Amino acid sequence: MNDEEAIALALAEAQAAGARGEVPVGAVLLSAEGEVLARDGNRILELRDPTAHAEMLVMRAAARTLGNERLTGTVLYVSLEPCAMCAGAMSMGRIARLVFAAEDPKGGAVLHGPRFFEQPTCHHRPAIARAGDAKEAGQVLKAFFRARRT
Repeated sequence: MNDEEAIALALAEAQAAGARGEVPVGAVLLSAEGEVLARDGNRILELRDPTAHAEMLVMRAAARTLGNERLTGTVLYVSLEPCAMCAGAMSMGRIARLVFAAEDPKGGAVLHGPRFFEQPTCHHRPAIARAGDAKEAGQVLKAFFRARRT
């Protein structure tokens, strides 16, 4: 599976999360061989869990599937730039590569805010790439929040 196909799956998970009333963020984690280990969207409200971000859910599911807390060689695809919590978990899980669609100037921690992976205290830094239609990913979020304000 290539980057565009995987990020499309993450965007589909984001849309499904939005349909459930969650902030529409989706993630997909692929094995080193390119197989889908896990895919999900935010479930913070559903699970009443502030850590139930899409990224956290797929990393937890993949760790269970692999029987290992180290997710070495895996690639994480996310519809939105990850926050500091998720970036920290990616580092601890040894994610090999992070690919995301839309930037998050307000809550993102990869290209914005604390720039987690650039900190000297970061133990592992995944390769970072962009894929998918950032504008489309941003529109999903904007439409979700616009609907909540009206």
